[in-house]
Amino acid sequence: MSHIVIQDALYKAESVRKLDQLAIASLANSSSIILMKRAGRAAFNELLDAFGKPSLITVFCGSGNNAGDGYIVAALAAEKSLAVRVVELSVPAKLSADAAEAREYAVNAGVIFAPFSETIDLCEGVVVDALLGIGATGPMRAPYGAAIEMINQAALPVLAIDLPSGLYADSAAAAEAAISADVTVTFIAAKQGMFTGRGPALCGEVIYHSLDVDEAIFQQVEPSAQLMDLHELIENLPTRDADAYKNQFGHSMIIGGDHGFGGAAMMAAEAALRTGSGLVSMATRPAHVAGALARQPEIMVSGIVSGQELEPLLHKPSVLIVGPGLGRSPWSEQLLQKAVATRRPMVVDADALNIIADGRVVSQPDGSGWIMTPHPAEAARLLNVSVDEVQADRFAAVRQLQEKYNAVILLKGVGTLIAAPGDEIIAVCPYGNPGMATGGMGDLLSGIIGALLAQGLEPKLAAQLGCCLHSAAADLAVEEQGMRGLTATDLLSYLRKLLNGEHS
Repeated sequence: MSHIVIQDALYKAESVRKLDQLAIASLANSSSIILMKRAGRAAFNELLDAFGKPSLITVFCGSGNNAGDGYIVAALAAEKSLAVRVVELSVPAKLSADAAEAREYAVNAGVIFAPFSETIDLCEGVVVDALLGIGATGPMRAPYGAAIEMINQAALPVLAIDLPSGLYADSAAAAEAAISADVTVTFIAAKQGMFTGRGPALCGEVIYHSLDVDEAIFQQVEPSAQLMDLHELIENLPTRDADAYKNQFGHSMIIGGDHGFGGAAMMAAEAALRTGSGLVSMATRPAHVAGALARQPEIMVSGIVSGQELEPLLHKPSVLIVGPGLGRSPWSEQLLQKAVATRRPMVVDADALNIIADGRVVSQPDGSGWIMTPHPAEAARLLNVSVDEVQADRFAAVRQLQEKYNAVILLKGVGTLIAAPGDEIIAVCPYGNPGMATGGMGDLLSGIIGALLAQGLEPKLAAQLGCCLHSAAADLAVEEQGMRGLTATDLLSYLRKLLNGEHS
């Protein structure tokens, strides 16, 4: 794990607790209240940075150490003569030892306390969520659910301490009642559930504080996931010598485009071309040939009516991109069957995944050399579970897919996840935005990844770099043109800029 920097490493709750214990043991007298005070001060400073000096700070506290951080925030606010109150969902006798000490600090600072009731007036200022920590799972028990609903309905700015209450640290799923924060200040280690699934929507802006824990401590606990970094990944692109020629950069073939879906195959082909594949060809329905050539004459387009017609075309490509617009007709099944038989490296997407999930055309598939790119519904079919089950624990789902198919798996969605054979650490994409929720984005992604594979990147690297390029290009497009109305092909010009280092 030497290549993982602290800020990029993501952990499960159990590992965070180990880091916590090691950090406390390293302190003078092993005093855990020292870390709590650091956390409270960090949260308070971030509150001021994000929201200025609010007219009122309302801190909701539970009973654990998360509450202790909240009491520290309240005490610091009172010392700064800011209007502050603490709403308590626990009686002092049930507080953890450190939280009780933190509460005493708040009492001495003159903080006002009130027990939680549904008549509390939340109409101004900022709310601090210090209700639950990283161990919360399952439905919210009373009165926590009611408190969370009150906070969300107040529509005031919210700062969550360590993790929004109701979000599950490990799975990235959430309880029915979960805090929707504007800012989340997380301590010691970032939790993997903050960056995929429900995490990004509930956390808002994530700010990480190590609390000055010694870096050596992090070497003692393995992370479970890692945020990808585009700038590090892009260094793996092959350089181009002065005497370079097209065959050195691979031949990508897109196989797809059944009746009514020609655009999907075309977008994948154009993305492969723009990502630097030396040659790009496309096998599609004859009806799509003229339109494809009119749009992008550099692509070698073949109209085919059967798997037999495809077979002689499969000898030249170095990489196959199977699935964009493929459909699920007998024609589609024949093409997939012929592609799989070549044993060539493949990007497997869209209806190719659905045909595989059916289990008839490709029995007992071995995905060695494949990159499979399902969205949650396709992942559910491949695992024979519901979409809700996939989304209930995306980390578990991507690992199950990787183990079942022995392929690199890219599970799409906010916080795309990538799992590779032999790699215990799951890669998480920190780029992307809701403007990408439009048709054709997945087709573009498959073409990008296929072109990187064709240029010699290992499957894991091709999937990781392709994913980050795709999402970062969407971020640039939204930054310049806005989120609504974003189309997949809007990304192509930004993709080229990223590939050529025009954006830092």
